Amino acid sequence: MTTPKDFGFDDDINMLKDTYAKFLLEQKTTESLRPSLKGTEDPYHGSPRPAYFDTQNWQKTVELGMHAVAIPEAQGGIGMGLVAATALAEEIGRYALPTPLSNNLLAAFILRQAPTDSAKQLLEDMASGLCAALALYGEDGSLEADSTDVQFSDGKLLGSAWYVTDAQKCDVLIVAAQCQDGIDLFRVNRADPTVELSPDRIVDLTRDQARVAFHATDAEPLTEQGQGSRCLNLALPALLTLTAADIAGAAEWQLQATADYAKVRHQFDHPLGFFQAVKHPIVDMMIATDETRSLVYQAAAAFDFDPDDAARCAHLAKSSASDTAEFCANRSTQLHGGIGFTWEADVQIYHKRQMHSQFMFGDGVWQRAKLAELL
Repeated sequence: MTTPKDFGFDDDINMLKDTYAKFLLEQKTTESLRPSLKGTEDPYHGSPRPAYFDTQNWQKTVELGMHAVAIPEAQGGIGMGLVAATALAEEIGRYALPTPLSNNLLAAFILRQAPTDSAKQLLEDMASGLCAALALYGEDGSLEADSTDVQFSDGKLLGSAWYVTDAQKCDVLIVAAQCQDGIDLFRVNRADPTVELSPDRIVDLTRDQARVAFHATDAEPLTEQGQGSRCLNLALPALLTLTAADIAGAAEWQLQATADYAKVRHQFDHPLGFFQAVKHPIVDMMIATDETRSLVYQAAAAFDFDPDDAARCAHLAKSSASDTAEFCANRSTQLHGGIGFTWEADVQIYHKRQMHSQFMFGDGVWQRAKLAELL
């Protein structure tokens, strides 16, 4: 199979993207975020930074139906594919939005691979506005589907899930656990008293992260007979592509903000953009951003229309995105000069988000190693 023209971006998806972009522009997301950051300049000293969750923004997102884009129609969703979800993820990155929507999109593509009634029920609950987070990996940081440190025995979960993104924003956790037959996925209520959250200290101001410990926690199976690994592996191209799309959107903001600053900031009777030492890195940012965006769109289209090529395209997209995240973050901060690294500038918010996104689901080195295994 071949991917369609324009990577599958039809009129409906373009309208969806434009609607969400207009909504986020009106929300003034960074202005809303800033009051919650007061006194948290140093994440490694003092009290842990509380997770910022704009519940009003999330409620409006649900009212718009954006949360249900990737949920099948049979479970009350809109039933669109990865191309549409990628369009939303790109806008989330462009506005550095602290939102459960990112994790809900990821969770939807995992649950779509699970044939059980419980997985379908969770999708229905998510279509009603429930927030889900992924508790999939162990302390060693391995991204393989069997890396979990959680055990399921006698109907209870024991152990800890590490590096759980936005754990404080979710209602339920999708937990990968070792069972007798292999890895399975389970649904856990985050408010369960046997679930213990230990927030991590991270530099990203737009996300939270935590270690989640399960102390004989009741859990509802979402997969059976060790099929959790299969679901995670089938969904991995979608997880990589959505994360890469977030990076591409943030990189676009960094490019535009830096180019605009180079026009208005003057030095030696010229705007900064007059000098080759400034204009050339900005062009390099543009090239890197366009490369990543193209690979992201190709990966999304492959997932929807050419599944046999989905894994290869997704690793390519996330490899490019991880490198672009680091490059554009560094150049944006550097070319903003003395103001770039100050707390008052939005540049540092995007820089820190990009550094986190760079390593989510594997950095460029890991992606290229996995890609080599496919060739």
